[in-house]
Amino acid sequence: MPPTPPPDDTDPTEGTTVERPDTADPDDTTARFLADVADIRLRAAGRDAALLRLGAAMMPIGIVLGVVGWFLSHNTDNALDQRDAVILALIGVAVSVVGAGLFLRYSFAEFLRFWLARLIHQQDVAARSLADSVRRGPERPDAP
Repeated sequence: MPPTPPPDDTDPTEGTTVERPDTADPDDTTARFLADVADIRLRAAGRDAALLRLGAAMMPIGIVLGVVGWFLSHNTDNALDQRDAVILALIGVAVSVVGAGLFLRYSFAEFLRFWLARLIHQQDVAARSLADSVRRGPERPDAP
């Protein structure tokens, strides 16, 4: 058997201070979390915002196209012009539906992104609370 070295009495962590995240002030943790969420810059966030605005703009444009197509089709007796106006109105309906889809999709994406961040934060707070209660040990009722 190889000889074992003598025990070293020096502490390798002596002189170093490490702040444990579960012992930090909860208000400071919340403020730090909110600052971290505010600092998040996603590359796709700019594209998401642009598509959200595009969807919001397409909805009224589609309605305007539908109304213009209706007026054009009712102000002429020529069947060919009426068909062209009906096609314009259908294009307007399609633009409105696509705009509504884009708007809803990117609105929900933004909402769910922050909902997920809030959920993660709540789970972190619950885990810290559980760790504190485990560290303190079971609470015993006072004996009579």
